[in-house]
Amino acid sequence: MSTIHTTSGGERVLIADDEVLIRTNLQEMLEAAGYQVVCSCGDGFAAIEGCQKHQPDIVLLDIKMPMLDGMAAARFILEHDLAPVVILITAYSDLQLVEKAKDFGIAGYLVKPVSETILIPTLKVAAARSEELKALREQVARSRQALEDRKLIEKAKGILMQRDGMTEQQAFDYIRTASRRGCISMRAVAEMIAGQQP
Repeated sequence: MSTIHTTSGGERVLIADDEVLIRTNLQEMLEAAGYQVVCSCGDGFAAIEGCQKHQPDIVLLDIKMPMLDGMAAARFILEHDLAPVVILITAYSDLQLVEKAKDFGIAGYLVKPVSETILIPTLKVAAARSEELKALREQVARSRQALEDRKLIEKAKGILMQRDGMTEQQAFDYIRTASRRGCISMRAVAEMIAGQQP
């Protein structure tokens, strides 16, 4: 595996293709556009190792590679959060495989031969879409957390109402006051109340 560091402040890219000439051409196009190529390698295992070592922003993977192909490497990289954006480089005959790859989060694909007029816009669109998906995932996670918090607080309110004869509003105020006084979340107070139950 060969590794190349540049002084560019652009996004960090890993290139994996078993053809040295293609890797070199891609690297030149990327560096000319301000990207930083942090790793250039020739098989899927080396691509995974490069992701673990360099944590690139974007990974370009040829589908057909020795040892471990780009499809398997892409799946592993995405499932283990080794890079946010993976783009496959493919021959026309591989497009059916690319369709399947969308199921596990491939951000896009490039058809050989790759030209600069296609490469750079594809990377920009894929990176932007990845940011949108990341923001959406974070929003969903926050919503899920908020729902779980509300359920736990409702449970704690029910305990206070039954155990101490409080009204619903009194129970809520009790939890909120305890939260402010202890400088802890209402969820944490609710967990403590629920934890006192036999």
